[in-house]
Amino acid sequence: MNAPDIIDFGERLLVPHVIKGETQISAEVEHFSRATQETVMTPKLDLDALVWRRHEVGPAFDTPLAEIIDFLDAVSEALDYDKNSYLQEAMEQNARIGTLGARILENCYRDIATFFTREAATAEAVGSFGSLEALDGWHRQSIRGAETDIRAFPPRMVHILAGNAPVVPPITIVRAALSKGLHLLKMPSNDMFTATALLRTMADVGPDHPVTRSFSAAYWRGGDEAVEGHIFRSQYYDKLAVWGGDAAVRHAMKYAAPGFEIISFDPKVSIGLIGKEAHESEESLANVAERAAADVLAFNQDACACARFQFVEGDDEQIDAFCSALQSEMGKNTRYGDGPNGPVPPQEAVEELDMLDMLAPLYHVYGKPNGGGMVIRSSEPVGFNPSGKIINVVQVNELSEALPHVTVATQTVGVYPQSRMGGLRDALSSSGVQRIVRLGNHIGGAFGGLPHDGGWPLHRMMHWVSAEV
Repeated sequence: MNAPDIIDFGERLLVPHVIKGETQISAEVEHFSRATQETVMTPKLDLDALVWRRHEVGPAFDTPLAEIIDFLDAVSEALDYDKNSYLQEAMEQNARIGTLGARILENCYRDIATFFTREAATAEAVGSFGSLEALDGWHRQSIRGAETDIRAFPPRMVHILAGNAPVVPPITIVRAALSKGLHLLKMPSNDMFTATALLRTMADVGPDHPVTRSFSAAYWRGGDEAVEGHIFRSQYYDKLAVWGGDAAVRHAMKYAAPGFEIISFDPKVSIGLIGKEAHESEESLANVAERAAADVLAFNQDACACARFQFVEGDDEQIDAFCSALQSEMGKNTRYGDGPNGPVPPQEAVEELDMLDMLAPLYHVYGKPNGGGMVIRSSEPVGFNPSGKIINVVQVNELSEALPHVTVATQTVGVYPQSRMGGLRDALSSSGVQRIVRLGNHIGGAFGGLPHDGGWPLHRMMHWVSAEV
């Protein structure tokens, strides 16, 4: 792996761009990190270089999918954190401008190679299309007696990435590579380094590979009409995929137009459903508390899959015992959570917690706003979205009582014990849930071959064309 260019420019950080496989590093435009307000410098944007004209054939449009998977697998080997200077650099710089600590970031970067492996890439393609061959060229079908050729044609896409966890860029890049399309990645202000670290690695592995030349990644201030008004147009791109919060999604929606589709990975809230079986013994209570804490702590509760509410069956004494055990577990370090050194709740949340604690016995608050995690016990969900390592434990007589609080904004539901899942999953699905897992597995699922936010993203990305012959 080549040593990276030095991108620390005095007190300012230089943010690399990658344009159609070529790295650009220069200090021409000043920006600020959203999380820390630290100054960062980027190259000046060449708007014409950020687009591909419609008459241009993409480099990977006709590349066999097996060859692309071979390339991604080679990239996975090059993403060994201990040998990859781009990942090491990204970790160090994101630790300066982001909200996740260095230990969490390093664990994330050590796991990124798994997204690019042959196994993961193959599972993603086969899960979406049933076979690898489905993405190679035209396929004839007989439909109502007529012969028709159908092709999943490579798309032209812009991707607005979220910066709450470094897993978003690898997921996006692998899916985009499998699509064989042309892709522009808009980097977020709280993660300006992960996407380009991956694209620079791809350029080292295959500088002239069709997939390498099919990607660009750049930073500009979100909502900059001078940039977005020029490039978010159907004459250049088919689709705009947006990750992020409510404001980012609503902003992206205004660009929807004939021939320019929005694919949204909306902001989500995740929950846990814990049955009375958790209280059967001290050992089971400790095990369930550990699982429940893992679902809260991942990425310091800053990802959509992290639990914010847990509905628990039990009497007052059982619920109090569970809350105490859960708060204790939240003070421990995990791979993706900073334990006792975690984030401190925002001041407005602390004031809300102080008020709730005065309403005992209707509410009770466990823990202090010192980074070790806090638990709110209540009989109804609190009226705010818990964050900063705050979890709301809602006491219920039956797990079905949680269903009125489940909506299309509920992403992942962790269930304990697993035997209760079968009786709940249809009702949860009808309420809008997209993912049901065993408690403790909110972040544990492997990438590749599973639906995401209620659909198959790779399937949605493609430009489907039929030719009647």
